[in-house]
Amino acid sequence: MNHVPAVIAAVGVHVLDTHVLRVESIPANSDGALVDTIRMSPAGTAGGTGLVLSRLGAEVHSIGAIGEDPIAPVLTSLLAKHGVDTTRLIHKPEVQTSASVIPVRPNGDRPAWHCVGANGALTLDDIDLSSIPGLTHVHLGGPEFLGGPAAGELLAAARAAGCSTSVDILAPGDADMLAWIEDCLPHADYLLPNDEQVLGFTGATDLEAGARELVARGATCVAVTQGAKGALVVTADETITVPAYDVEVVDTTGCGDAFSAGFLRGRGLGLDLRASAELGCATAAQLVSGVGTDAGDYDLAKVQEFALNTPTR
Repeated sequence: MNHVPAVIAAVGVHVLDTHVLRVESIPANSDGALVDTIRMSPAGTAGGTGLVLSRLGAEVHSIGAIGEDPIAPVLTSLLAKHGVDTTRLIHKPEVQTSASVIPVRPNGDRPAWHCVGANGALTLDDIDLSSIPGLTHVHLGGPEFLGGPAAGELLAAARAAGCSTSVDILAPGDADMLAWIEDCLPHADYLLPNDEQVLGFTGATDLEAGARELVARGATCVAVTQGAKGALVVTADETITVPAYDVEVVDTTGCGDAFSAGFLRGRGLGLDLRASAELGCATAAQLVSGVGTDAGDYDLAKVQEFALNTPTR
């Protein structure tokens, strides 16, 4: 099963994250403070998901926009280190490469400073799906940057080419954002939001009801992450709840992207929705005990073994 072909375009948001661990406070004036760790990792609803998919054995091609600044080669080299093809990342000299600084507090809270940069400059003209031989799946991270009609056009073209499709949204959930991206939902085989986005998009007070509304608006399947509670998968015909694995949490940055990667890899391997969500939760669990999407030493076989031998919450 591990040799099932999966050629995936990870389209959209690519970010370089800088994580700073054990930030107790911002020093006053020009004072300094010691922290435990400062490290960089690729991130974003396309970049982070694509990196994890590559680690799980998929052939991944990044499509997005970066600047011509010193951040760009760091981001591309870290993606390439894990097997991601970065040759379709378009350089936008007028803007910087998207980046975030994430100070992680001792209790695990992780506020962030973020520069949108080149992600906001990506257009449909920058995206060439036809140049990827054997493409089987298109994952769009951040449809809000293209807008719903353009995102829908991209996903419709992917489906017409015989690909399955998925969408993950970076922005917080609210009704106006849902209206902005709604045109792409009928072209999404898998919508991959978190619980706060689902409730914010729909105004629902019940997560399953909110997910069902998104299915009614066109998404074939909605797979929702719920943090320590695991995941909820909803289609027109079924509702599946999958618990998270019981692991020590160091940093949750990128866990949603990791779940998306594991879930999509499972579907590409022919697993059913429940088993795919379990693989997604097991993949997310690899990240929480480290820092960043490239943390740890795991591949598909190790994640599958972890899932068999680790208790859930």
